[in-house]
Amino acid sequence: MQRRHLLQSIAGLASITGLGAGSRLWAAPGNPPALLVVFLRGAYDAANLLVPIGSRFYYESRPGIAIAPPSADAGSALPLTSDWGLHPALRDTLLPLWRQGEIAFVPFAGTHDTTRSHFETQDGIELGQGEGNRNYRSGFLNRLAEVLGASPMAFTDRLPLALQGTVQVANTQLRNLNKPAVDARQSRIISAMYQGTGLAAPVDQGFAVRDEVLREMAAEMDAASRNAISARGFELEARRIARLMKGRYRIGFVDIGGWDTHVAQGGATGQLATRFEELGRGLSAFRQEMGTQWRDSTVVVLSEFGRTFRQNGNGGTDHGHGSVHWVLGGGLRGGRIAGEQVRVEQATLFQNRDYPVLNEYRSLLGGLLARQY
Repeated sequence: MQRRHLLQSIAGLASITGLGAGSRLWAAPGNPPALLVVFLRGAYDAANLLVPIGSRFYYESRPGIAIAPPSADAGSALPLTSDWGLHPALRDTLLPLWRQGEIAFVPFAGTHDTTRSHFETQDGIELGQGEGNRNYRSGFLNRLAEVLGASPMAFTDRLPLALQGTVQVANTQLRNLNKPAVDARQSRIISAMYQGTGLAAPVDQGFAVRDEVLREMAAEMDAASRNAISARGFELEARRIARLMKGRYRIGFVDIGGWDTHVAQGGATGQLATRFEELGRGLSAFRQEMGTQWRDSTVVVLSEFGRTFRQNGNGGTDHGHGSVHWVLGGGLRGGRIAGEQVRVEQATLFQNRDYPVLNEYRSLLGGLLARQY
């Protein structure tokens, strides 16, 4: 698929008010637009997320893990179009966003990398440099932050490749946020040790970012100590991310693991369904926490590649190729399946095993960023 065709097909996905073509970056009043990239590491099974309910071949290929066609049964697919349904675990979280036009799905999406290597393909996506030589010190979100003059934040244990580059980026894991292992007195001692060296500024900034995050979360942590918060996993983390992104940090990156379902993947229930449910709750919580700023926010959910279309002998799926990317936001014209598509049948599989890649991820991201900024 040529880049211009994909851009035309998704042109309405990120029509942020006040930021049309020709506008100066962040010239609109109030906060600049917010962008959160959610990376599902491990290659999630897109065919059980966006279910090809109109394909007989889908049901023949997955006798033990397929999601049943839409019906009155609670475990059946949620109808989106005549061809596509949504996993039932997302009934209360993503289905309302679909009906409100705040989410769109892009099937047959991904990269042209055919190694089926988690690490190589993840690196390629985060760098966003296309084929050829890779500069591991230039991630696509860092380049975006440099152009925009923005302050990004990585909500991860380590700084991801997507945010490597010339712009200095803070990173912190919010899921297990607690009292710091190094208190204020110890922080001052450590800072003093590095004064007069080339590491003085990074050390001071690291402690400053930690203190800022702890201040932002202080009220929540006090409430949690009285059992006021019952959310777990990504839902809690997503709320914390939103609170920080409503202020200084308008570009964010978070990754979620556990999607490599080679064994006992499950269908309407099971390990993959549980992960979908948790992810849906988190995205819904992020939307809720952003409040009025959700209208100027975009969330992109992607994974390094999809999984084999046919189930394997262990009730799971193996490394594949094409995937389904998601785009969410209060300013989208969503409620649709976007991008180039083909009928889901054996003849259209890539190498007779996977979804093909018809919608290249850089074209999708490039189009969205151009519209938003």
